[in-house]
Amino acid sequence: MEVVIIRSAAEAGRIAADRVEAAIAGRPRPVLGLATGSSPLPVYRELADRVRCGLDLSHARGFALDEYVGLSYEHAESYHSVVHREVTIPLGLDPDAVEVPPGMAQDLAAAARRYDDAIVGAGGVDIQLLGIGSDGHIGFNEPTSSFTSRTRVKRLAERTRADNARFFGAPEDVPTHCVTQGLGTISEAREVVLLAFGAGKADAVAAAVEGPLASICPASVLQLHERATFILDEEAAQGLRLRDYYRQAYESSGISR
Repeated sequence: MEVVIIRSAAEAGRIAADRVEAAIAGRPRPVLGLATGSSPLPVYRELADRVRCGLDLSHARGFALDEYVGLSYEHAESYHSVVHREVTIPLGLDPDAVEVPPGMAQDLAAAARRYDDAIVGAGGVDIQLLGIGSDGHIGFNEPTSSFTSRTRVKRLAERTRADNARFFGAPEDVPTHCVTQGLGTISEAREVVLLAFGAGKADAVAAAVEGPLASICPASVLQLHERATFILDEEAAQGLRLRDYYRQAYESSGISR
């Protein structure tokens, strides 16, 4: 695991975009793992700037992490809409090559299994972007999720619903269930980049990076990943006991910007 502590969201976007470019270089049909929420937005903004300057992502496929159950795909806060608005269009992706979990399927369990199969059929995710919830969830894998879980239906924790209420008119408007890639699915990505900003994420980050491997902090599963990077601002990193070591390791790695 690598920990990068940065000075600004823009710097985080540049570092993560570099990782994306390196991960897909030379691949005829690269596969991107797409996160929603505010954390990955600096990456998408940086990639969009590079697309305007000549980066071609039109041959890439994309798979989103999750979707609310029962929320119309046309709803502004459905992840079908968010991914199309914030990722597919700005990055010049083919809309037909970007998939989002099926929150409106009649048989959600069967549709979730097909989603996992589609990722495998595409050759697997080359690089997965992630945020982290204040309770340590990644995707919508709430605390006590199995480390080997696959794409499935999950009940959202009330803390997650409260955190996401800012995107809706009222807290009661936030759906109670979701379809999410499982921790096992996420862990199969060849590379993972997690971004976190703000003091509200500090406890979750510390548990994920330096705490025990435990299902109470789902993001701790990334301790087992061969190529996982946490990109953090100073506030999100404030709970890390080895902050100075991580800075020294990154600065001496030859990739510091």
